[in-house]
Amino acid sequence: MILIADSGSTKTHWCLKTRSGQKSDFMTEGINPFHQSEDAIRHILTDGLLPQLAKYLWVGPIEHIYFYGAGCTPEKCVVMKALLEEVFRKAEAEVHSDMVGAAIGVLGRERGVACILGTGSNSCLWDGEKIVRNVPSLGYILGDEGSGAVLGRTLVGDVLKGLLGEELKKQFAEWTLDNDGLSRPDGPNDGLMRAQAHVIERVYRQPMANRFLAEMSKFCAAHRGDEAIEALLKRHFAAFRDRVVAQYRTGTEELTVSFVGSIAWYYRDVLEEVMTEGGFKVGKIMQEPMDGLTEKI
Repeated sequence: MILIADSGSTKTHWCLKTRSGQKSDFMTEGINPFHQSEDAIRHILTDGLLPQLAKYLWVGPIEHIYFYGAGCTPEKCVVMKALLEEVFRKAEAEVHSDMVGAAIGVLGRERGVACILGTGSNSCLWDGEKIVRNVPSLGYILGDEGSGAVLGRTLVGDVLKGLLGEELKKQFAEWTLDNDGLSRPDGPNDGLMRAQAHVIERVYRQPMANRFLAEMSKFCAAHRGDEAIEALLKRHFAAFRDRVVAQYRTGTEELTVSFVGSIAWYYRDVLEEVMTEGGFKVGKIMQEPMDGLTEKI
């Protein structure tokens, strides 16, 4: 049997594929070896994944694992391969970046630009077999334009600085407190102060701030149609277009730009509008690349 993984910082989608082509899907917490310790990843594999796979393993052992993951730099690929082969002792593991998985999933053997817009963001120029150019993502502090983390970071900053108006500020405070199960204070401004303190605590003093900020971006989805939110979304995707995608233009070649990831999927109308306005041809927009991966492996 073959086990295929598409892993981001928030969740990992696993697909078990038998020799006859039957497929079973599983979800675990996200795995990112750049941000997580080996023990944390080992825990996800043994306590999160293995119990879900147990009832299928009577068919036979997993012989090969294809893992495509966020944070899988060349150095971290070695670490991730060792962890997978430690847990699945009869399997040979191949570990690649999530960017390779995304490119295979949306482009296959076609040349084009592949982009990931999820909790984080990334992109590459794909020649049909390999990545030939990559504009570095640099993470949500230095880059990650187009990502959920940066969308959440921008939203939070704009709301708390009063740039999106008083009504959205009030709604954001209520949404934030309700979303994290916190009680609402009685005073008219106390809710905002408590929400601000909570955000600062989660971003500056607790781990996985990128996941938290990406969750904050869901406020935008809940307030689609609001003029200020729509303008924020357009600026967000325009920054990704102008600072990242535009760098792949070479001469007169027209490249198709395809996307995977939750942010690309849920805001695909705005994303396609912004890309088209910039003169780019939009190809596929998929929530995740697993369908393409399972077809090609």
